Amino acid sequence: MKEIVQSVDRALSILEALSDQEQGSGLSDISKQIDLHKSTVHRLLGTLIARGYVEQDAETNRYSLTMKLFELGNKKVEKLDVLTISKPYLRELADQTNEVVHLVIREGAEVIYIDKVEGDHTLRMHSRIGRRSPLYCTAVGKVMMAYSDEQKRRVWWQKSNIEEKTPFTIIDYEKMQEEIKKIKAQGYALDEEENEIGVRCIGAPIFDHQGKVYAALSISGPATRMTAEKVDEFSIALLEYSQKISKELGYHI
Repeated sequence: MKEIVQSVDRALSILEALSDQEQGSGLSDISKQIDLHKSTVHRLLGTLIARGYVEQDAETNRYSLTMKLFELGNKKVEKLDVLTISKPYLRELADQTNEVVHLVIREGAEVIYIDKVEGDHTLRMHSRIGRRSPLYCTAVGKVMMAYSDEQKRRVWWQKSNIEEKTPFTIIDYEKMQEEIKKIKAQGYALDEEENEIGVRCIGAPIFDHQGKVYAALSISGPATRMTAEKVDEFSIALLEYSQKISKELGYHI
């Protein structure tokens, strides 16, 4: 196990605690949440304020995050050609299906949602840019697993906290292997309410110029709307758009 620097670990705990508080948080609340003495939290907050990561409201004395973390993360995202290339295609696909379209990349055994475009339906999806989800129980994650080699798949599986998020979640590796075969045969993956009850997703791979899976594209919606007929219809459009993006990234079939 790598050595943990205590002060850094504590400062990151404060940032993570504040990330869940839209209206900010008081010193005592932060102290209780991360189980640290108020004097220690106060010192760390002083450093975070000095570096521009946290700000304190002069009237309420509550602490909240600034946009600096977003700015840092956005610098990395901006370097991803796939984000710029995909934007018009995501809009077109959302307009065509009237459902939510997501673009994700992989980091470790998780996917990170880096873009999202909503359709016109009034019932919205509670997803957000920057959200992380496991590979094994999402359509985008499963399709990225399917188009990676077996050794990587097994490592990602072992690194995941495999749990039955819903009664439909695949938690057996051999069953996942059967799912992988199905995904490769049809070219896309389905999340049949495996991550969240009531939500069905279709995911397709995006390849780079080397032919490696680089990202994934998905269409998500309530299971009541995403019927078998809609899945058949949307999967055709999803594969078309994922192939367009892949082609712009230099991928040749």
